Amino acid sequence: MEEVYDRKNRKPKSGMEKPSSFCGITSAVRSPCCTILESISDGVFTIDASKRITSFNRAAEEITGFEEKETIGQYCFDVFRADICERRCALDETLSSGKPRVNLPARIITKGGDQKPISISTSILRNEKGEIVGGVETFRDLSEIEELRRQANRRFTYEDIVGKHPRIKEILSFLPDIAESESPVLIEGPTGSGKELIARAIHNLSPRKKGPFIGVNCAALPETLLESELFGYAKGAFTGAMRNKPGRFLLANEGTIFLDEISSTSLAFQADLLRVLEKGEFTPLGETKTMKADFRVVAATNMVLKKLVREEKFRDDLYYRLNVIKIALPSLRERKEDIPLLVNHFIRKFNVLRGKNIQDVTPEALSFLMDYPFPGNIRELENIIEFAFVKCKGPVIELSHLPQDLWAEENEKPAYLSGRELLEAQKIRAILACHPNNRNEAVQALGMSRATLWRKMKKYGMIHYPNET
Repeated sequence: MEEVYDRKNRKPKSGMEKPSSFCGITSAVRSPCCTILESISDGVFTIDASKRITSFNRAAEEITGFEEKETIGQYCFDVFRADICERRCALDETLSSGKPRVNLPARIITKGGDQKPISISTSILRNEKGEIVGGVETFRDLSEIEELRRQANRRFTYEDIVGKHPRIKEILSFLPDIAESESPVLIEGPTGSGKELIARAIHNLSPRKKGPFIGVNCAALPETLLESELFGYAKGAFTGAMRNKPGRFLLANEGTIFLDEISSTSLAFQADLLRVLEKGEFTPLGETKTMKADFRVVAATNMVLKKLVREEKFRDDLYYRLNVIKIALPSLRERKEDIPLLVNHFIRKFNVLRGKNIQDVTPEALSFLMDYPFPGNIRELENIIEFAFVKCKGPVIELSHLPQDLWAEENEKPAYLSGRELLEAQKIRAILACHPNNRNEAVQALGMSRATLWRKMKKYGMIHYPNET
């Protein structure tokens, strides 16, 4: 008979108590070790001799996304989908050798399809007679540790690129092949669209991943300083040059150099750059000896270089030297379906960095973000969520937690409304006037959801920075 579980007390609602099996003993009452395992933050599950799950603690549910009642009686490999299961099952090794396995690194695929880094430990499970009745596996979620390490080291891979837009999927599918090659890469996309993230992912997927990743923002430096930064200089080359300084090309030896905003450079500098890219040779300022370095070039621009070539603002020979592999990133306006994914991604990121536990955004806040034009693209969305983390004191980001300046353009009323729209707008204004501080009562009176009301308020130019509770 299938049991129905009481989720609050974690026991069958029927008269039959769930047998305790953490210790390999069948009992009508949960043993003390079961209570302890329910209170720890590590995931724990046990299996019998046929590798069917016999218990699944609360932390295991939270980490994997599977509820205990879904897992009992299932084969462990059907629920606990770890990458090491295919090549070396830790429980199999423990059961066959009798020796525990400790802190094996792995990745699992959760019920929702997300990948999580974990560490696994396994041991034999015996009954009171000392007989082997199965095995026990504990696992720890390392997502927060890995996120902090990535943020500190900025070692991003394609797994950090979030999106389901067709163009993003196409880029992700092609990215490992791009990384394996040694060809120059040109990344075009609007400011804030993630060009550096793509460049770092290419480097960290490539054979050069153990070498340095050296980034240079060409637009942030005047031409004379840019030349000395890239090529380096010798002691005494100019006033203030008190020592030899290696340039970025030399520092990028056996690694990758990322030339951001390459379109901002002058034609004269582009000629010098072309010689470096063709021969891998350069001469530091004030030096007579030519130096060599082995590096791969990834360039990026927020402009269309081909157009600049036609306008004679960018050298055509340098363009063709860089444009061996081109990646064109869409703006966030072109990939609206990725906004909810990116919002969740940034919430997870700032939960780790800020030590908070924000779970979600309200439908009204998400609806606003879906309609917002995002001139600053993904970087602007990240800044918005970071601001909301400062203001939000609860588990959910609300509309009132978003930056006030986002409403500057939204306050303008539409130029034309039809007769039906005017009547609807008048009705909404009247209801809002009756319930100025309670949006729930307003939506009930109007017979629409909060998200629908928000969209109509935006449509009819009624948006003001929200301060209601």
